Amino acid sequence: MGVLGLPILLMPARYASKLGSLWGRCVHLCLFIIPIGFSLKGDSAKSKQVIYAVKHQSAWETLILYWQLDSPIVVLKKELLSIPIVGQFMKRAGCIAVDRSAGMRALKKLQEEALLAKQTGRSILIFPQGTRVEPRDNTTPYQIGVFSLYQALSIPVIPVALNSGRYWPNKRFLKNPGIIDVIFMSPIKTGLPRKEFMAKLKSNIEDKCAELEKKRI
Repeated sequence: MGVLGLPILLMPARYASKLGSLWGRCVHLCLFIIPIGFSLKGDSAKSKQVIYAVKHQSAWETLILYWQLDSPIVVLKKELLSIPIVGQFMKRAGCIAVDRSAGMRALKKLQEEALLAKQTGRSILIFPQGTRVEPRDNTTPYQIGVFSLYQALSIPVIPVALNSGRYWPNKRFLKNPGIIDVIFMSPIKTGLPRKEFMAKLKSNIEDKCAELEKKRI
């Protein structure tokens, strides 16, 4: 799809975003073979500009939620832009790349790029733990990047819990049939101090993920 879509790199950025959404839709259609479906619950607030703070358990949410949430601007690790062809589309679609080795300079750059992204009216999607985690792993820390966005943009943050790792395990070819649950929770209002915000975000996501883990496959 990337090779066939190479001419899109010369077109306005919205076309690269549309190709990303098409990719997500195609992956979903192909999953009927297993089958894996999904259920979205709660208010995703797609008509508003928000920050989606999404639990990251597999590649599934990077593809399907991009399609379902109308192509938000995704915060990702800088290394992904080095992937041939795909990385160029990510950059063209407006993804914000973070150099995780750059410390405070990375946070400053994240805020600067996010402020520019805010002017487009698109929502922003970030994985607050900064990496994929296994289901039932509640020890991986939540990184300060999500608070940097929350502080700089002054728009609500919607915590998003899911259980995709049970059906699309990380770094495994075989997948399990079932329905992936995605829960959009109540927005976290703007203006909270860092400690209160981070505690609220973590408890909302981890408590709901723990509930989802009780669901039988």
